[in-house]
Formats: sequence, structure tokens, C-alpha cells
Amino acid sequence: MAKTDEEQAAKYHVGDVLLAPAYGNLEKPFTGKVEKVYDNALLVEIIENDPADQPAVNEMNHRGVVRMADVEVIQEAPAEK
Repeated sequence: MAKTDEEQAAKYHVGDVLLAPAYGNLEKPFTGKVEKVYDNALLVEIIENDPADQPAVNEMNHRGVVRMADVEVIQEAPAEK
């Protein structure tokens, strides 16, 4: 049974730290921080990456859009009060 878009989007929050797979010009997985949550994707700031990918990360202005299905939350954002 597939999750609905709403259920999937509710799993991610601005400020979460994620492990994302390589995509596009990036050859290695990277760590990113969620900046915006879309229906099926996340805008992330790339905060840790393989040094070999640094030119590509610089070209992308340290930002990327990743599919929700491809990422793993490694640190949740602090809960809002």
C-alpha cells in the first residue's frame, strides 16, 4: 500500500538533516538540510559532500532537489514550540 503524498510530506520538516543518494553531476551520496518541502521532493542545502563532488556542488550553489523516496532522515529538526 503506497503512502499518500500528504503522509509522505508530513514525514519531513524544514531543518531535518538527510542522507541523500548521488544524482545529476554528483557521484557520491551527500548530507543535506531541508529548506523547503514540496509534494514529492525536498529542497536541501548540501552541507557535507565528497571532495570530488565539490565543483558540482559549487555549480549548484550548495542546493539540490531530491525525491522523498530516495532520502533517509539522520537528524530531525528540533520540535517547534
